[in-house]
Amino acid sequence: MKNKLNIYCKYFLVSGMTATIVSCSNTKFLKDGQLLYTGAEVKIESDSLTKKEKSALESALEENLTPKPNSSFLGLRPKLYAYNATKEPKKEKGLRYWLKYKFGEEPVLLGDVDREFNKDIIVNYSENKGYFNAKAKYDTVSKNKKAQVIYTLNPGGRYLISNVKFPADSSLINREIQILKEKTLLKAGNPFDLDVIKAERQRIDDGLKDKGFYYFNPDNIIVQADSTVSKNHKVEMIVKLKDNTPKLATEQFTIDKVVVFPNYNLRDAKKGLYNIPMSEDSLKGYEYNDIYVVDPKKKFKPRMFDRALYFDKGDIYNRKDHNLSLNRLISLGVFKFVKNEFVVSDSLNHKFDAYYVLTPRELQSLRLEALGRTNSANYAGSELNLNWTQRNFFRGAEQFKASVYGAFDVQIGGPAEAENIFRAGANAQLSIPRIVAPFRFNSSSAFVPRTNIKLGYEFQNRTTLYTLNTFNATFGYQWKENVRKEHELNVIDISYIDPANETPKFLALKANNPYLQRITDQQLIFGPTYSYTYSTTMLPQRNTFYYKGMLDLAGNITGLITGANEKEGKQKNIFGVPFSQYAKIENDVRFYHKFTEKTSLATRLIAGVALPYGNSKYIPFSKQFFVGGSNSIRAFRARTLGPGSFDPRGANNTRAVFDQAGDIKLEMNAEYRANLYKFLNVAAFVDAGNIWLINDEFNEAGENIRPGGKFSKDFLSEVAVGAGVGLRLDFSILILRLDLAMPLRVPYYEKGDRWVLDRVKFGEGSWRRDNLILNIAIGYPF
Repeated sequence: MKNKLNIYCKYFLVSGMTATIVSCSNTKFLKDGQLLYTGAEVKIESDSLTKKEKSALESALEENLTPKPNSSFLGLRPKLYAYNATKEPKKEKGLRYWLKYKFGEEPVLLGDVDREFNKDIIVNYSENKGYFNAKAKYDTVSKNKKAQVIYTLNPGGRYLISNVKFPADSSLINREIQILKEKTLLKAGNPFDLDVIKAERQRIDDGLKDKGFYYFNPDNIIVQADSTVSKNHKVEMIVKLKDNTPKLATEQFTIDKVVVFPNYNLRDAKKGLYNIPMSEDSLKGYEYNDIYVVDPKKKFKPRMFDRALYFDKGDIYNRKDHNLSLNRLISLGVFKFVKNEFVVSDSLNHKFDAYYVLTPRELQSLRLEALGRTNSANYAGSELNLNWTQRNFFRGAEQFKASVYGAFDVQIGGPAEAENIFRAGANAQLSIPRIVAPFRFNSSSAFVPRTNIKLGYEFQNRTTLYTLNTFNATFGYQWKENVRKEHELNVIDISYIDPANETPKFLALKANNPYLQRITDQQLIFGPTYSYTYSTTMLPQRNTFYYKGMLDLAGNITGLITGANEKEGKQKNIFGVPFSQYAKIENDVRFYHKFTEKTSLATRLIAGVALPYGNSKYIPFSKQFFVGGSNSIRAFRARTLGPGSFDPRGANNTRAVFDQAGDIKLEMNAEYRANLYKFLNVAAFVDAGNIWLINDEFNEAGENIRPGGKFSKDFLSEVAVGAGVGLRLDFSILILRLDLAMPLRVPYYEKGDRWVLDRVKFGEGSWRRDNLILNIAIGYPF
């Protein structure tokens, strides 16, 4: 212990000396009289503000000061040092140029700081937050060729709102404003805040847009603050229309005609086609439910526009319906560009026409993809895909996709005896932009609901072991409540797995191993599946959240009707094949926290359980859980970890097929991500988790073929832990990820010997070969 303490002390001493040397070395490049600017600090002198209020105001003020000092990491400024230490490049390319001008940062000097300007910013910001008597000053502190500016603010008392007035008159627009005032953001007793005032003006504008005032603007609202009517730092707020508000902005408009051009192009734009008055002679279209469609070749069925557009003739203009219609047209997936324009047709009666000009995408596409891949299970392979897409299959924006593919994976080394894999198959999917059902489904979402029909077949051959034929079919619905919430319900989800060509080698392997036997059992799996997704990751905020829950119920109604009970010897068949009966639930929770624009923390928790009952003793192999690999616990090879404390290293020959499956899954991941330079990102991560069995698996001799695999109260001691670092090359259209991981805790070691931190030996080649796992993948793991 003493030796380790001495090592740590030496490490911190060396680190401290290195930091001091590098930090000081930046100042040696300065000319006489130059001072390196290290940043600003704001101090607030006030007895009326709490410590929390002071801290919040100081942080906000410091955020607004310019310029920012050179970036630092752990007290060092490596980018500044790169700029200073690199000689002037002769050409605007090459390593020297990149190091100095792309990676490096030019020094920010005290002379670059306009202290008077920053002082004015501090005062103005404070006044905007209600500190009307704010006063500021600054002082410069310099030492060792470095300088810091300290700004001191005396904010005075903060003004609070005494009351809020919305003067009334007889105009139509004022009557609507009087209705909107009930939900005003300006509340008596709250501090004066310019940002709140701006938000209130926008709120009124949004409300008026929903009432037909299309030409209104937030700038037409004035909010006056009167501090003379009250004492003790109080201010009265008066919200009203500006005197010079244009007459057009105060008029409420209704929809006269709705015209759709579904085959719009740039040549039409030159003609100004969507600006001309509607007439049958000039537009050569036809009317459908008060919508006039200009589609001479009739490429699209008009009812698709009737379902997508929320405006009808005579409706009062509504901003929500306006945006809703545009979003639904876009979500049909058949139009590349969607443009909307309103043209006044009757100014006396305040009516305008709504024109929708739509530019179709290429309705058909044929794409050939060739992919190369490798994984941590020592497989490398290639895949060839041929995809055909028709985006308007029945002229109603129905998307039909068909694909055929072939792939192979070859073992390229490693300690495991695995078999090469060949796969080939075909898939077809029809996606209909509405709910096809015997019941009525009304959706006011901006996203068009869809009915999805899928058919697929895959042929899989594990060279010298076996062949599987897999058929699947689904019929279901997909719909979104809003941008955050999505549902997917597959009413019919059928999979039929038919084995063939089991080799003598595999027959010998599985002869006394029910786990291997289930891999090539004939399987019939059918039942509904449902998933719910909630996500805020697309929103521009510091903390975002993602959740996906999945429920899979197989054979439950059929099992109930037939009285199936495998435990009592009453296993039922359909067409001679036992059907699977189980309930499976899986939850995927992710939380993302952004520290700065370039650093963030990503975390994930996965918890799932699959329970067999009725007609099944075990969960079908294809529906079980797996862990390990590039998107899971990266310190262990793909699908080789678990279940529980079971040691998969060759025991009972299960390593021959490599995959270890379980009925219960628990996985946790945390990853710190940082951007170094444009497309170059790094990460440090920790993964933990495992899988377990619901029931032990015994062979005919009564032997437990995967001892330690069953879930028990000691499950926490069987959680595997791994950690590592990663490099990510983000090219926008492609993210190439390289993660190097090593195990920290191995669940199949003896119970008191599972932590392996004391056995880390980076200097030994054999240790690196057995413990360092390189994962190469596309995209982020979560």
